Order: sequence, then structure tokens, then C-alpha cells
Amino acid sequence: MKTLKTVAIALFVFALTSNVNAQDANNPWVVGFGINAVDFNTNSDFKSQFKDLTEIKDWNTIPSVSRISVEKYLEKGFTLQVAGALNKIETLMVEGDSDFLYYALDANVKYDLNTLVGETAWFDPYVFIGGGYVAVDDQGEGMLNVGLGFNTWFNDNLGLNFQTGVKKGFSQNVATHVQHSIGLVIKFGGTDTDGDGVYDKFDACPEVVGLEQFNGCPDADGDGVKDSDDACPEVAGLVAMNGCPDADGDGIADKDDMCPDEKGTKGNKGCPDTDGDGTFDKDDKCSDVAGPTANAGCPWPDTDGDSILDKDDKCPTVAGIASEGGCPEVITNEAKMGMDTFAEAILFTLESANFQRGVRKDLDGMLAIINEFPQANFAIRGYTDVSGSVSGNLKLSNSRANAVKDYLVKNGIDAARLTVAGFGQESPTASNKTRAGRIQNRRVEVKVTN
Repeated sequence: MKTLKTVAIALFVFALTSNVNAQDANNPWVVGFGINAVDFNTNSDFKSQFKDLTEIKDWNTIPSVSRISVEKYLEKGFTLQVAGALNKIETLMVEGDSDFLYYALDANVKYDLNTLVGETAWFDPYVFIGGGYVAVDDQGEGMLNVGLGFNTWFNDNLGLNFQTGVKKGFSQNVATHVQHSIGLVIKFGGTDTDGDGVYDKFDACPEVVGLEQFNGCPDADGDGVKDSDDACPEVAGLVAMNGCPDADGDGIADKDDMCPDEKGTKGNKGCPDTDGDGTFDKDDKCSDVAGPTANAGCPWPDTDGDSILDKDDKCPTVAGIASEGGCPEVITNEAKMGMDTFAEAILFTLESANFQRGVRKDLDGMLAIINEFPQANFAIRGYTDVSGSVSGNLKLSNSRANAVKDYLVKNGIDAARLTVAGFGQESPTASNKTRAGRIQNRRVEVKVTN
């Protein structure tokens, strides 16, 4: 009896002080080997019964493995337990008052109390109910089993079990009694499909070999970022870069870095731009001098020095002015104003293309300006007053414009420099309700076209 007490206390203390792991349903099978003690309680009152149960002097046991159990986890905290026990009864009331063998075969359903409060841990208390058959001496009968117990797990597979329960019969063949047991239990049968040491229940990647710290998921490149979170799972990188490398250390992952070997900025997609002109150094032919991207990062040239860049200069080798697209001025503003003044004096007689008296001197003045600026081209536009029909006026206006052209060509102006168009009575410059206004509307305008 002292041996049983010493073993029980030692195993219980060891279990409480061990760093153990949680019990889980991945190991559905448990086998147990231990000893059992049987106490036949023959007292009638509750106080005497309780006192008798707490005294081990009348417990019956044998100094060898005397109880074997097999358990199968079901679900939701329930476990089926089948156990067989052998004992020798030498004490009923006092030691030595009996001498017969005791056999028991039980089937119990256990319920893990940790299920009520959360995940099953290293300490698993439970209650059970079931039935069995007990034989003592030449008598035997079926009995109801009710009790409680606990498992304490030293590691994922090995633990200590203690169980106690009352066995009550339905006839008088075997008296009501209490059976205690203590022993080692071994759980096994966990499923680990990929063989990585993480049971499928806890394996986030049950079909791929992985690491325990990543719940069974792999980290192929070994950079500390599991593959499912690794933006570059085949290349070791940095945690801060979601597992991708940053070769130049500019804070931009190589996969997003257009210049992975040179430090750059995020705004430049990882590339440097020394002169800050918006053209990355790798594409900048003038990386030390700001210039437009369209010119490979170099300043645009101005060959003729007229402050108009060659790309915008219609005459890049000849100095010119902006109003002429970089070309020399084809005609001065003063000359344009002179052309307008002479044109205002070119008037025609009523309903004809004949010049009024004195117009030729104005035509000659216009001729002199056209000759002075040989690069300039001109448009001659004819107009009428409202006298006559619209169609007739349109024809007349065209004749008046051609009359001016003919005069200029006759006096040496290249016809290719002149264009002619008639606009009839459109765009009057004065009121057609007065004679003076109608005279002004019978006119020709001459405008520079380049």
C-alpha cells in the first residue's frame, strides 16, 4: 500500500511541474498501463463511507501492471474508453479477511471538462459514465460505472492518468465498490499528411511540407517570410519588403525597382536622377545638366542663337524672331500698316471692277512694299456693297480682287506670291445705308499670309 501511495504522489508532482503540451484530437488513440485499487465499502452511513474512501488501508492492489485501457477520441470532447482490470481482494473490512480474485471489463464514455472552457490543455480533467462486468470469486454481474479523472501530459504523446469511480450493481452478486487507477497513458494516431511534424488539424498547409513556426506552411527561400505572404517566394529577401530583396538598399524591392543596383527614390521607381530633370540617369545622356526627356535629358540646342530652340525654330541656322517661328521677319509691322493704308484707298466705281480715279498711285505704293519684302506672300480679298444681287456681288468681288492682282503681276510681282478670293457683300466696313458707306465697302484688302 505504501508503494502505491509513493508512486501516485511522485507521478502527480512530476506531472504538475513538467513543461507539457496540450492534448489534441489529432492523436485519437490512447493506450494506458497502470495499477488499480479496489475498495469495497461496507459501511451504511455517508460519513463512514466518505471516511472509508479516503483511507487507503483497506484498498486492494497487486504490485504489477493490473489495468490496461484503450481509448478512442470521438468528437466534441467525448472519448470511448475500454478497460480491463485484475486484482486480488484480501481486505473487505480488515486486512486479511478475504482471499479471492477480482476481474473487471468496462466500457465508459468520457467527457473532457476542458471542452467547456476552451482548448484542451496539458491538464485534462474529465467525468465518465458507462457499464461493465465484474467477477469476484465465483460471482459476477453487470455494473453501472460513474466517476471522474484527469490526464496530465508530459509531452505530445506521454502522460499520467488518474481515475476513480463507483461501480454499482443491479443484483446482490457483487457489492457496490470503488475502483481507483493510476498509470501511464500514450496517445498516438495523429494525421500529418505532409510529414512535416505539424498535425493536419494545426497545419495551415497540410499537403505541403512546412515549418512549425509557420503553422506547417513552407518558407522555400528561408528568409523568415512564409511563402503565402512572400511576394518573392523563390528569392531570399527582407521581412520589411514582404520577402523580396532590395539589392541597392533604397527601400524599394528589386521586383519594383527599375534600377535595382543603384539607389533611387520611390517617385523615380528606384532610379537616380542626379540633375532632377525627370530623366533617370540610366537614360540621361546629360546626367549632370537638366534637360527635357524628349532630348534624352540634354538641353535643346539653339544653333542660330536667336533664343528659339532648334526644335521649335523653322529656320534653325538663321536668326529670326518668335512671331515668325524663328525665321527672319518677312515684312515689318510698319510695312503691314502701309499695306492696309494703301488698300483702304483702292476703291471701285459702282457695279464694276474699274478703279476709281487716283487709285493707281496707291497701287504703286503697295507695289513698292511688296518688292521690298520678296519673302512675303499676300492674299487679295475683294468686296462689294449691297447694290445688286448676292450672286452678282460675289462675282464682282472676285473680279475686283483679280483687277488688283493683274496690276501687280503686270508690274513685276510673281503671281505665285498672290492669292485671290471674292467675298461679295460680306463683312462691310461701313454702313450700306449711306452713299459714303457704300463707297467704302466697294474695296479690296491685301493681307500678308506668311
